[in-house]
Amino acid sequence: MSKIEAGGFFAEPYAATPGSVLNISVVTVAPSETLMLNINRLLTVCPTACTHHNRLIRNLVSVLAEKVLQFNEKITHMSKRTTREKLLSYLSSESIRQGSLSFDIPYDRQQLADYLCVERAAMSAELSKLQKEGLLTTRKNHFELAVEL
Repeated sequence: MSKIEAGGFFAEPYAATPGSVLNISVVTVAPSETLMLNINRLLTVCPTACTHHNRLIRNLVSVLAEKVLQFNEKITHMSKRTTREKLLSYLSSESIRQGSLSFDIPYDRQQLADYLCVERAAMSAELSKLQKEGLLTTRKNHFELAVEL
C-alpha cells in the first residue's frame, strides 16, 4: 500500500484503536529495527507538560495527517476506471508534487502496479501506448512527461 522510508511510522492507527485487529504485513528491504511505543503513555500528557512530550504528540498528529493525505491521493488514483486513467492520475500528481515534468517515482514496475491495483502486464502495455503517443518517456522508475497531464 505504501513505501515507508527510514524513520517512518506504520500501524499507528491500530495502536490508537484498542481491540483493533492488525491486518497488515510489513516487509523490509534492508535490516531494520522497530521501536514500539506505548500509545496510552504517549497520548496522556505528563503532569509537567514537558515540551518533549508535546512535540512528540504534535509530530505524531502531523504524521497521521500526512498519511491521511497520502491515502486520499491513492484512493483518487485507484478510483479511476481504467489502467490508463490510474497511471495518468498518478504520474500527473507526481509531476506536480515534484515540480517538474521529469521525475523519479519510488516504485519499480511491479510495486507501481500493486500501488495502483492493476495488473503489471496491462500497466506495461498502457505505458508503451503512452510512449508511442508521445505523452511520456520512461526508463525504469524515471518518467518525463511531454506536457502536463
